[in-house]
Amino acid sequence: MSEAASATALPGRLRELLGSEAVSEDADARELLSQDIFSHGSRAGLVVRPASIEQLQTVVAEAVSAGRAIVARGGGMSYSSGYVPAESDAVLIDMRAMNRVREIDQHDMHVTVEAGASWRELHEALSGSGLRTPYWGTLSGIHATVGGSLSQNSIFWGSGHYGSAADSALGLAVVLADGSLLHTGAAGQRNSSPFFRQHGPDLTGLFCGDCGALGVKATATLRLVPELDGKAFGSFAFEDHCSMLAAMAEISRQDLAMECFGFDPFLQRQRMRRESLASDAKSLLGVMKSAGNVGKALADGARIAMTGRNFMDDVEWSFHVMIEDRNAAGASERLAQTRQIAAAHGGKELPPTIPQVLRANPFGPLNNIIGPDGERWVPVHGVFPHSRALEAMDAIIELFADHESSLGEHEIGVGYLLTTVATNCTVLEPVFFWPDSLDAIHRASVEPAVLGRIRSFPENRAARAAVGEIRALLIELFSKLGAAHLQLGKSYAYREGLRPANWRLIEALKRELDPGRRLNPGVLGL
Repeated sequence: MSEAASATALPGRLRELLGSEAVSEDADARELLSQDIFSHGSRAGLVVRPASIEQLQTVVAEAVSAGRAIVARGGGMSYSSGYVPAESDAVLIDMRAMNRVREIDQHDMHVTVEAGASWRELHEALSGSGLRTPYWGTLSGIHATVGGSLSQNSIFWGSGHYGSAADSALGLAVVLADGSLLHTGAAGQRNSSPFFRQHGPDLTGLFCGDCGALGVKATATLRLVPELDGKAFGSFAFEDHCSMLAAMAEISRQDLAMECFGFDPFLQRQRMRRESLASDAKSLLGVMKSAGNVGKALADGARIAMTGRNFMDDVEWSFHVMIEDRNAAGASERLAQTRQIAAAHGGKELPPTIPQVLRANPFGPLNNIIGPDGERWVPVHGVFPHSRALEAMDAIIELFADHESSLGEHEIGVGYLLTTVATNCTVLEPVFFWPDSLDAIHRASVEPAVLGRIRSFPENRAARAAVGEIRALLIELFSKLGAAHLQLGKSYAYREGLRPANWRLIEALKRELDPGRRLNPGVLGL
């Protein structure tokens, strides 16, 4: 059979092998799953939903044999075109039916989970065990998957101490373009288990951050660590970004906070406007449930209820910390050191409502993927060493000042989310809001009650194009400043910024693992 004939016969062949319910040619489903938060590409020609490793191997082998491009998709909460198909007849693999937690090994301290499991599903599976993974998910973890986060790399929960998602991985099972299954780490030995990441060259690292260009993740084995009982929270206000960045960097260097993140005035206002009073009540209940004892629960609940939202009205820049230690005394000591650092840089303490509410509801609904009035939203980011974060922030602010007229003309609002990672990194994330129509992915992800009360903006291609142009300039700036990136996808200048020897190695790996270049063509510049 010719390749063209094989491609035409592929849907029927996959239905025979996987069952009709696993294969869809529905136009609406193909449209929805081919979008990310910001971008559209070609609509996938076929959506396949494997439910086992063997089915995943079959899909990959059959699609590549038929000459079709393959794109694996997890929860779909990214914004850098990582899984947006580059070819109109691509086979989009919806990984979410592969969501089982296969093994929790409390003796050897690792958990093996299928790549389509969400971070919330993994968190719930570990609940009550006294254990969790060091990095334990994104803010979008209600949908974001373990496999997607390892493919793109991601940060937030646990990142202040433990780094990114990739830093918690011990090993992977990866389906290669020919349908074969590769095990990385110690599990790559015939007689071993996935208990250790390094066994010879670090093959696990090759498939972390690859955006699916080198293989399709089937399972991931992650380290486990004990949950920490002692918790403390802090919030601090600053007059400018210079002093705030300096304080955040020192807190990071001293390894004091499990999570440390900050906002500019614009993004603070957006976040404080976003939720309803009903959501506040649910958040307050979450805080009280997580307080640990009745007295503390009542005290925390009363303080938050009395504080309300007005405490942020006159705040310029602010950052927030979530601190964990083995006991309450240890957490209190860490918070005391954090307060000293903040005060030394001119920070004034605020009620810690924001970090308390966020920590009590770690995987909340995804209403933040639109603005409080229904605007479109998209971030762009760079990861910098602490020593270059202020220089980079000043350059970003200057770039926006150069485009002030365009921002004003198109009613584009800009805010900043700042985060620290481990002891050595600062993430700078400019965030755009603008009036524009929503896509299917927004309507499928945002709560219906929220969609029911927002404005409906008409399509605004001019504003969207202006956002795209300024984002592109920011990405160019980040490359000049030597930034690293998460979720590289098809948006960031990965190939352009690499040294020649590095790119030759990446291309050689692609040729070896995917000679037909059928795995997510176009991603990483491949």
